Amino acid sequence: MAPRRSPDPPSDLFGESAPPPPRAEMPAGPRPLADRLRPAELEEVVGQDHLVGPAGALTGMLARGALASLILWGPPGVGKTTIARLLAERAGLVFVQLSAVFSGVADLKRAFDEARQRRRAGQGTLLFVDEIHRFNRAQQDGFLPVVEDGTVTLVGATTENPSFALNGALLSRCQVLVLRRLDEAALDLLLTRAEAEASRPLPLDPAARASLKAMADGDGRYLLNLAEQLLALPPGQAPLDAAALGELLARRAALYDKDREEHYNLISALHKSLRGSDPDAALYWFARMIQGGEDPRYIARRLTRFAAEDVGLADPRALPLAIAAWETYERLGSPEGELALAQLVLHLGTAPKSNAAYVAWGEAQRAARETGSLMPPKHILNAPTKLMKNLGYGRGYAYDHDEADAFSGQDYFPEGMERRAFYRPAGRGAEAAIGERLERWAALRAEKKGG
Repeated sequence: MAPRRSPDPPSDLFGESAPPPPRAEMPAGPRPLADRLRPAELEEVVGQDHLVGPAGALTGMLARGALASLILWGPPGVGKTTIARLLAERAGLVFVQLSAVFSGVADLKRAFDEARQRRRAGQGTLLFVDEIHRFNRAQQDGFLPVVEDGTVTLVGATTENPSFALNGALLSRCQVLVLRRLDEAALDLLLTRAEAEASRPLPLDPAARASLKAMADGDGRYLLNLAEQLLALPPGQAPLDAAALGELLARRAALYDKDREEHYNLISALHKSLRGSDPDAALYWFARMIQGGEDPRYIARRLTRFAAEDVGLADPRALPLAIAAWETYERLGSPEGELALAQLVLHLGTAPKSNAAYVAWGEAQRAARETGSLMPPKHILNAPTKLMKNLGYGRGYAYDHDEADAFSGQDYFPEGMERRAFYRPAGRGAEAAIGERLERWAALRAEKKGG
């Protein structure tokens, strides 16, 4: 547990003769704008008021002198490293930084041993591990004893969902804090700081300034890197419009990883937008996935599933259209074939919805498991041999086409099994007519059974 700290460092925080740990030495030579503007106090961190604001989670921990081991989860460029460094300073802990990309077991062992030595000397350690999700399960398990006995206060940073990327044992010993993608106000504040540091405004008109923030996609570090390129232009540069800005700066690829959480987030957003009959939102998420480099065949497969699962018989055209759009993409490829998938997205988004077939299939499967090996009723079995005829196979079968309305009303469920209604049409789209037909057949069946 970290020592308590009041707004002014108390004399007993380190002892009468022990000075606070020194700030890290800054490298000589030019420093990037993002590094020059790195906050010196937690209160200067932008966009994370829920953590470092007056009522923030971290503010409360520090006020109580109870800094827990943490997992900071958030997208790139939102302040995870900065917050960890400032937490160490505020809590009077030595800041030690490792990257899971470049560190191995030997580096961890060395960091743990040095932390133990500091602890014996009365000094705590905040061990910051960037990209902690890249450590394998055994390496993650190595943190357990030193976190549990207080040798280190662990602060891990990850861009991946900790529920999937980190061991349950490690998660149980840490508090997960979510850092937010920087919003418009936070990005504006960063640009204002950049202009103040440079003592001149960015050479942008209002539309270009908005475009610059859109390019950053919520990443403060990336925004400042772009601003630095603009501030390197000669003083007196005429303000750029959005088109000129786009020519000057390379547009950033959208944050998207086909193998990780963003992949599942976006396909879920597409599926839910379609289910909610919002074709515009669905088309947007489809475009986001395509722009992110998703395989259109994967999207086609998911759209085909949606046609069967969520549209069903409310629009019987949906499933064959899904197959046709998939085949069209296979024949045309990208980018031409993507239009067929976009057309499918719009059709599915505007189609009447019914999951009645999906529900019916699930119920029928459960009934099949429950009833075991019940035989079909004998009257609907063929009787190709004399023995089978003598046993009653086919006896009493009514040929539906010879009956009025081509409906005999016979029972086709196994003997000993009550009739079950698995399929219940939703009453939307084509299923409205199907429902009326089933109701009419049910009435005829009851009438014939009563007769």
